[in-house]
Amino acid sequence: MSATVKLDFIKVTKPRPLVAHVQLARGPVNAFHAEFWKEYVAVFDNVREWYGDVRAVVLSSSLPKVFCAGIDFEDLLDLKNSPSTDPARTAVALRRHVLAFQAAISSPERCPVPVIAAIHGVAYGLAVDLIAGCDIRYAASNTMFSIKEVDVGLAPDIGTLARLRHISSNASLGAELAYTARTFSAEEAFRLGIVSRVVEGGMDEVVRESLDLAEEVARKSPIAVTGAKHLLMHARDHSVGENLEYTATWNAAMLQTEDILKAVRVARSKGRGEVNFEPLPMDIVPSASRSDAKPKPKL
Repeated sequence: MSATVKLDFIKVTKPRPLVAHVQLARGPVNAFHAEFWKEYVAVFDNVREWYGDVRAVVLSSSLPKVFCAGIDFEDLLDLKNSPSTDPARTAVALRRHVLAFQAAISSPERCPVPVIAAIHGVAYGLAVDLIAGCDIRYAASNTMFSIKEVDVGLAPDIGTLARLRHISSNASLGAELAYTARTFSAEEAFRLGIVSRVVEGGMDEVVRESLDLAEEVARKSPIAVTGAKHLLMHARDHSVGENLEYTATWNAAMLQTEDILKAVRVARSKGRGEVNFEPLPMDIVPSASRSDAKPKPKL
């Protein structure tokens, strides 16, 4: 890890082979302020450069009862303190701030490897923005969610509304939750499609299950996994025909990988033994290269 990196609000470890564990760690409730989200984007935009050969990431909280309680109210109120008295200039400054915040919370999408959210306890407001940007979401049975923004006088603007209909199976229920800010359980989140699994228990149980999943993913060909992530992101934002054409072009190159021969050899041996796939280059282009990508901040 680079000696210039200083993280005050996030912990990063490698508890399993090829797996990074990113923990939100700003007590007492992981409320996000400017420095917190700057660390967040820096970690996900640099996770492989800073922590070596990482092939899957688990995002969780280090706080036993809280995943994230949303945005820091003091930080939210500071946005009202514009140095200009001109409404248009104030709007320009606020828009720039919101776009930078959106880019930070979108950073798990740009991460070239899968990001698995392990959610427990309180998951309010910004927490839903955070998990919506992850590839896979597991929730502990004790999780309570809320799309909380309307209760503090604003519409969700960091990612929830943009992604909710892509990650949920019930547009009507999603709208109800966004309009009312009512709390909903892990089971309701599962029925809505926001999470793919409910793990009985709390923080320890959901983190363990998520790390097991990450370890399984990390054993696969990194060419295949990063390609699957890239193509899933492309499919979300394009038509079926456009995605099929793009996939043909992508795989025209990727089908030439030696990983296929290695994987087929193990398959023919009925799964006996494991393949040691070579790591991806460290300068790989992020999986979801988008116009909202921002330069990496210096911490």
